[in-house]
Amino acid sequence: MNDVKKAVMTNWRWVMCAMLFFATTVNYMDRQVLSLTFKEFIQPEFHWTDADYGKITGVFSIAYAIFCLFAGKFIDWMGTKKGYLIAICVWSLGAVMHAGCGWVTENIVGVADKAALLNATGALAASISMVSVWLFLACRLILGLGEAGNFPAAIKVTAEYFPKKDRAFATALFNAGASVGALAAPATIPLLAKSLGWEWAFIIIGALGFLWAGIWIFVYDKPEESKHVNEAELAYVHQDEAEAPKEEAKAEKQMSFAEAFKHKQTWSFAFGKFMTDGVWWFFLFWAPAYFQDQFGIKASDPQGIALIFTLYAIVTVVSLFGGYLPKIFVEKKGMEPYAGRMRAMLIFAFFPIFALFAQPLGGIYGPWAVAIIIGIVGAAHQSWSANIFSTTGDMFPKSAVATITGIGAMAGGIGSYLINRGSGLLFTYAEKQGELFAFFGFTGKPAAYMIVFCICAVAYLIGWSVMKILVPRYKPVEIK
Repeated sequence: MNDVKKAVMTNWRWVMCAMLFFATTVNYMDRQVLSLTFKEFIQPEFHWTDADYGKITGVFSIAYAIFCLFAGKFIDWMGTKKGYLIAICVWSLGAVMHAGCGWVTENIVGVADKAALLNATGALAASISMVSVWLFLACRLILGLGEAGNFPAAIKVTAEYFPKKDRAFATALFNAGASVGALAAPATIPLLAKSLGWEWAFIIIGALGFLWAGIWIFVYDKPEESKHVNEAELAYVHQDEAEAPKEEAKAEKQMSFAEAFKHKQTWSFAFGKFMTDGVWWFFLFWAPAYFQDQFGIKASDPQGIALIFTLYAIVTVVSLFGGYLPKIFVEKKGMEPYAGRMRAMLIFAFFPIFALFAQPLGGIYGPWAVAIIIGIVGAAHQSWSANIFSTTGDMFPKSAVATITGIGAMAGGIGSYLINRGSGLLFTYAEKQGELFAFFGFTGKPAAYMIVFCICAVAYLIGWSVMKILVPRYKPVEIK
């Protein structure tokens, strides 16, 4: 009887995957509260321009990038359990703090209440705008500091609990939390903001992270230390080490930043992230504003909720296949994991080309055409993202995975800063220029959106090409 019990594999690794999924869901909901309250609630109250909003999202991206560089090292040093716990508590605190920005602004500029903020004009309105932007920036910096730890920690957990052949699929599953978070956000946040005030949207969504942290304390341990993992599951998890024990023994050494940047594999991963992360963040931050600018549809309108919900429903459902495709190449076609992953990523890199048609088809068929196209591009990104994250586990030893992931996330944050800050400035400029600003048959702000859509369309093919040039075939890294 005991032998039978030992032969049956436990599945605690999937509980870990579920925890990563929920953490990533909360991560993206916290990140999206601002985008879903900006145009309708926050912009009128604080007299922001698109350039102000672009500054906030852009600075968040660059701060997130800098924090990511050190977050991976922090997770490797602190350990997965404590590191992840600290990260989610910090970003949840930052999320909740946004709710106090209005009250602090009132006290700094010397106005009585929210109505006084809304009705301000001239120099007072300018002062309100400046003060509130800096306050929101401070909160976004704390949010970014904590959120920087999410993906390095999640990828490290994946490397701890899954063999190489399963990591892309596991990553796709937990990374779907980004889509589900983006899916749940439009169905909840605008309604919370409309019924309770935008401040409560930040408080309620931010509090979810503290709930997750309380559960994490009790469920996570390394697989070899967990009472929920039996010998059969442990053998399955460590099957790669069983095949190459000598190489894995060397892999326990830590990798310094200086050594990390000596490897083409690091630069390949970083460049792929630099070129593509900004596309996802652009749509995450600007899609609600786009539908209001182009079609007059507010985020709290039933149609606005339905549009954003549909967009991310497409992302969520379609992207799940993205992590499974390389598994087919590896198991059915006999390809080694890196080659299978790169082939899958090339396929995904072609789908963002549809972004070229978003603006033209939107003018003909309306906002639903745009929502569907952005959904397809978003699904391609999430599929790409699941696989590019997994290349770190293919190429680097487990002890270096979080560090390399942090470097790549930093590069992605820099790309996101450029596209979000640049978009805000471009949209404000194009709106002022009106018909004098033209591109591909569009004028004013629609022309500016068309420019950004064109950049998004080609980013993945450029990223894949450079990655392939830098690392044409599988070549694992050894720490010396």
